[in-house]
Amino acid sequence: MSTLHVDVVSAEESIFEGEAEFVVLPGESGELGIFPQHTPLITRIRPGAVRIKPVGKSEELVFVAGGILEVQPHRVTVLADTAIRGHDLDEAKAEEARKKAEEALANRSADIDYAKAQAELAEAMAQIQAIRKLRGK
Repeated sequence: MSTLHVDVVSAEESIFEGEAEFVVLPGESGELGIFPQHTPLITRIRPGAVRIKPVGKSEELVFVAGGILEVQPHRVTVLADTAIRGHDLDEAKAEEARKKAEEALANRSADIDYAKAQAELAEAMAQIQAIRKLRGK
């Protein structure tokens, strides 16, 4: 069986490094499934869940808050703005961030950065979806 070497790194630390059967992640234009021998590719990724199937182990989930994906035939590198292991995600914290972002967007009279508030809302929603996906397994 052919495998991929997968690296998921953030500015703070290496989150995952090892051999995997496949990787699924949120690409800029939709979900991407990467298997061994995939065509080389570089693209941006959206906030969401990266699913990794390590060889001989159960699937792992890592939340990324966007970043860059590089694919080579036997190597996948995810350079994430922020990356959090699935089991370290905090649903209450994500819900609070979602509420704050929604309030900021609803308050039209405030002098806020709407693009930043929208990005924070998208990240919080993606984190909540990742938590629910993890719990659904």
